[in-house]
Amino acid sequence: MKSSSSSTQQPDSTQQPDAAQTVEPTPAASTTPHSDLDDVAASVPPASGDEPAVAAGEAASARPSRSKTRAAKAAPRPPVKRTFATKVVGVFGELLITAGVFVLLFLGWQLWWNSIVLTNEQTSDASSLADDWKLPVVTGTTPTPTPTTPDAAAAPVNYGDPAVMGSPSAGSDFAILYVPRFGADFKRTISEGVDPHTVLNKGGAGHYEDTQMPGEVGNFAVAAHRDGWGSAFIKINELQIGDPIYVETQDGWYTYRYRDTEYVTPYGVGVIDPVPQVEGATAVDRLITLTSCNPLYIASERIIAYGAFESWQPRSAGPPAEIASVVGSGN
Repeated sequence: MKSSSSSTQQPDSTQQPDAAQTVEPTPAASTTPHSDLDDVAASVPPASGDEPAVAAGEAASARPSRSKTRAAKAAPRPPVKRTFATKVVGVFGELLITAGVFVLLFLGWQLWWNSIVLTNEQTSDASSLADDWKLPVVTGTTPTPTPTTPDAAAAPVNYGDPAVMGSPSAGSDFAILYVPRFGADFKRTISEGVDPHTVLNKGGAGHYEDTQMPGEVGNFAVAAHRDGWGSAFIKINELQIGDPIYVETQDGWYTYRYRDTEYVTPYGVGVIDPVPQVEGATAVDRLITLTSCNPLYIASERIIAYGAFESWQPRSAGPPAEIASVVGSGN
């Protein structure tokens, strides 16, 4: 019995030790603990939206403020050095712009203002020329009017063959052209020759020197500018069949009627032959031919208007009724 009680008092070496006796005390938290979990957490990137507040603050502090951005934009930039080529191109461009402005001003002067001035001068010159013919000066004998029908009051008067003046000197004004289709008050002087500088650029019409005179059998051919320099024939394309074309000389007035229009190249000189476009043919009719440039502002061809003689009346008979108000005191 005694032995059994002593055996029970001895501890069994196979029993687990007491937890209070086996747990060792933890050291004092004097430093930050570090474990393997901390290494794992550091290696895993943060999820979107889970950035720490410190990172957001750092990003915000890294952004430039608006005042700094404006200051950077307002800061003067260093001048860009221009090469010789860019300088040449710049100067050339400025010269082109200046030249374009001058061209526009010239066109405005040439097509508008200069035409107004020349038109007024032509009206004045034509009136002065008509005034110089106040006294009847008839070439040859004074024609005796004969009625074409027994009813002399109702029928036009036939004054016989028209008077034909001699060839005038080059550049001199010898006739006045009236075309009501070109304007109710249209009248232009007709000078001898078609030289642009001495005749046509004055705003009137010029007579082709090798063609016939007004009222003469053959072709009385005249030319004038259509655009610029008075634009005398600018409406030549508006003529209609039967339109009257009047020519006044010191002897009287010659009436032609428009027939048709033709377009030719600048070298189509056959239009001023005694019989237009029929070289060497003998003329039997009295014609008038008006020539000008076509199209407007290009002049790549010529527009030709033909008219046929209808009648004439001496200065003593007065002007045709349709242009009496335009002729004024020149009768």
